[in-house]
Amino acid sequence: MSDYEAFGRMERESWSDASRTSRYAELFAPAPDQAINALLDAVDAKNGDKALDICCGQGNVSEALIARGCEVSGLDFSPPMLQMARQRVPGARFVEADAQDLPFQDSHFDIVVSNLGICHVPDQYRALSEAYRVLRPGGQFAMTVWCGPDVSRSFELLYAAIEAHGSPDLGIPSGPDFHQFAKIDIASRVLSKIGFSSVNLTVVDCSWELERPESLCEIFEKATVRAAMLLANQPPERLSAIRSAVANAVRERFGNGGRWRVPMPAALISARK
Repeated sequence: MSDYEAFGRMERESWSDASRTSRYAELFAPAPDQAINALLDAVDAKNGDKALDICCGQGNVSEALIARGCEVSGLDFSPPMLQMARQRVPGARFVEADAQDLPFQDSHFDIVVSNLGICHVPDQYRALSEAYRVLRPGGQFAMTVWCGPDVSRSFELLYAAIEAHGSPDLGIPSGPDFHQFAKIDIASRVLSKIGFSSVNLTVVDCSWELERPESLCEIFEKATVRAAMLLANQPPERLSAIRSAVANAVRERFGNGGRWRVPMPAALISARK
């Protein structure tokens, strides 16, 4: 049983909101989309592979798998996300289900992938164990997670502004470390314990291309769950100060010809069963 039941309820309820999922697809998705090709290259996705896309969201990865000739199943707990996915990728099969309890037989898939999805699952060990179970022997697994503020300038700016001008803990349900699998020692230890071998980690260069310095904070406010709730719970004067601090940092550090490119790197973890 996960220790993060309240966190799990928050994630499920938040991603059941069609307006939030729409804003995610519009505002947030351009950064994770930049990791898709590297994710599929890591599992050598090719024609005829049976592929599972865990936490498939609006179907971006499933669409790329179909383009490579894979037989694709996508899974998510969010009905609005699945509605977008089915419209976007009619050639894939989409299932509303829990990543912690996959509704598939043992050793069914040649490849299993998840793009920035496992961080939204309360019991990540259980979800990864399920990914291992449904993967055939010799099959390949890969997932991406966001790098933490020690590597990611986007998270560095956000967390620093909250630390300086707000409060980092305002009643947000406790959840697993959002960035833990971006550390090779943790990723290798956990995946090896489950049974995976050949664990590898690389960093994928994703970024935000902003037309306004204010856009970075707006993306986190409008198109995420944990960060959005943390920001929404700040008193108005503190939230205003956080917004200003993030915008000023973007303006000063990342300007280039009237646009602002802010790095948002993802860690890509691959392994074999």
